[in-house]
Amino acid sequence: MNKFAVAGATGRLGRHVVDVLTERGHEVVPMSRATGVDVITGEGLAEALTGVEVIIDVASWHASEEGAAAEFFRTAARNLHEAGRQAGARRIVAASIIGTDKATTGFVAAQQVHEKAVFSGPLPARVVRAAQFHEFVGQLLDWQQGDVAYVPSLPTQLVAARTVAEELVDQATDDEPWSGPIPEIAGPRTEIMAEAARLLGARRNIEVVGIDNVPDGELAASGAFLPGPHAKLAGPTFREWLDAQP
Repeated sequence: MNKFAVAGATGRLGRHVVDVLTERGHEVVPMSRATGVDVITGEGLAEALTGVEVIIDVASWHASEEGAAAEFFRTAARNLHEAGRQAGARRIVAASIIGTDKATTGFVAAQQVHEKAVFSGPLPARVVRAAQFHEFVGQLLDWQQGDVAYVPSLPTQLVAARTVAEELVDQATDDEPWSGPIPEIAGPRTEIMAEAARLLGARRNIEVVGIDNVPDGELAASGAFLPGPHAKLAGPTFREWLDAQP
């Protein structure tokens, strides 16, 4: 049994990471502001990392503005690396987004800063790039707060957050030397974001209108944010996932 710390433990992805680690018999230290740990100010960080062997970083910024997101990721990665080094941690594993290396703007582009910060710190590091979560579709509808929602009609390979958590834990518990392309995890098939949103919208009595004029829309339409040939494809389709929700 190893001791893991999870940054962003109460978030959409983090709670699944905590569950997977717990189910596999590991000791878990959940880190979030709700547990008294702030990865930006450093409050509670040293204490939380005492005796921790591996840090899994799934802490995320709450908005899409690129500059603020980049600064959040840069600061969080630096603090986790430094506190982890002082605590004697062996590794840090962080979540990123498929296509971040091609993105030119917004939250996805900010992940370029995140990855650079994760790889440039003192601890050995791994990054897992994930497709957009199934849960992100509901977030798109929630943001618009109306009877009509405008959602990109662009290809994606939606994946369940639980599936991403399982891959992160697999990487975090793999002691073999890492090399090669950055691992990617995505759902079993390509889907259109607006069509997935219509499935959910029908349950919420929300009309979904597909749009093409979005940031990096041409890149997305060309498949820039779809998984590469080395990606692991796993988990349910969006419809299967949706049908399983309470």
